[in-house]
Amino acid sequence: MRLGLALGYWGRGPDPRHVALAQEAERLGYDSVWTAEAWGSDAFTPLTWIAARTSRIRLGTAVAQMAARSPVTTAMHALTLDHLSGGRMLLGLGLSGPQVVEGWYGRPFPKSPLTATREYVEVVRQVLRREGPVELAGRFHAHPYRSADGTGLGKALKPITHPLRADLPVLLGAEGPKNIAQTTRIADGWLPLYWSPTRPEVYEASLSGLREGFTIAPMARAEVCDDVAEGLLPVKAMLGFYIGGMGHAARNFHADLMARMGYAQEARRVQELFSAGRRQEAVLAVPDAFADEISLVGPRERIAERLRLWRAGPVTDLLLLAPDPHTLRVLADLNS
Repeated sequence: MRLGLALGYWGRGPDPRHVALAQEAERLGYDSVWTAEAWGSDAFTPLTWIAARTSRIRLGTAVAQMAARSPVTTAMHALTLDHLSGGRMLLGLGLSGPQVVEGWYGRPFPKSPLTATREYVEVVRQVLRREGPVELAGRFHAHPYRSADGTGLGKALKPITHPLRADLPVLLGAEGPKNIAQTTRIADGWLPLYWSPTRPEVYEASLSGLREGFTIAPMARAEVCDDVAEGLLPVKAMLGFYIGGMGHAARNFHADLMARMGYAQEARRVQELFSAGRRQEAVLAVPDAFADEISLVGPRERIAERLRLWRAGPVTDLLLLAPDPHTLRVLADLNS
C-alpha cells in the first residue's frame, strides 16, 4: 500500500506549510501529493507550485470539479502539468453536488450524473490519446457544439500540443453505488471520500470484478497524538461540514454515504443541527466511532494496529491528511 499526502483546499488563504510538507513527504518516500478545490482556491495552481519544488513525487487532484471546466479545458490543464512535471500528473475528477454546481458554478446539475461523468471522461481521454479530432455527440458534452443556439461553425479539433502520456491516469471521486461501479469500468482509479477498513461490505458489490492495476485511494485524517478524542475533533469538524453544510437536506450525497455506512440516524441529526445554525452542536453530534473508523488518530502503537487493517484490504494508496511532519514520518516508518 503506497502512501500519499492530501493537502485539501485552502481556507481563508494559502497554507504556508504545504510546500514544506510535500517536500518532506517526497523525502520520506511518499508516492503522491494531492490538492483539492471547493469554492475558493483551485486544484491545479497549487499543484503546479508544488511540482516546481519537488522532483519525484506524483501530483494528483483530489478532486478537480467537472463543473468548473469543460472536459477539454481540464485535459489541457492535465497535459500541461504532466509535461512540466516530467510525467507525474494524476487527474482526479469529481462531479460535486447540485448545491455547488448550481450555486457556485451557475450551471445545471446533470439529470443523469452517470452519463455526464462518462461523457466527460471520454472527451478527456480523446484529448490525451490525440488519435484524431475530438468528436462526441454527447447529451451533456458535444464536440463540436451543434445545438440550435450555436453558429454551426464549430470544427472538430485535435490538440496542438502532443500529450506526454496518452495513458495519463484518470481517477474519479464517486460515492453512490452505481457511480462507483461505473468508475471501475471507465477510470484508472477511485478516490473514496470515506473508507472504513472494518466495513468492506459497504462497497463490495460496486467493486466486484476489479481489473488488475485499478487504484483505490481513500483519504484519511492522520495524527499522532496522546488524546484520541481531541485528535478526532478535526475529523468531526470536517464530517459536520460535509454532512450538514455541503448539500441540501433532501439531496446530500455525503449524508447518504454516512447512512449506508450504518449511521443514518446520526447523519440526519447532524443535518438538522447544521441547518438550524447550531454548527458546533452538529460537529459534536458526529459519532466518535464513525470519525475514528475512517481515520488514523492516536498514539503510535494504536495507529500501527489500525494501519494493519487498511493494508489488509483492497486499498492500494492511502492519502493522508496529516497536519505535521512528525505524523508523516511515523506513518512512513509504520508502512515500510
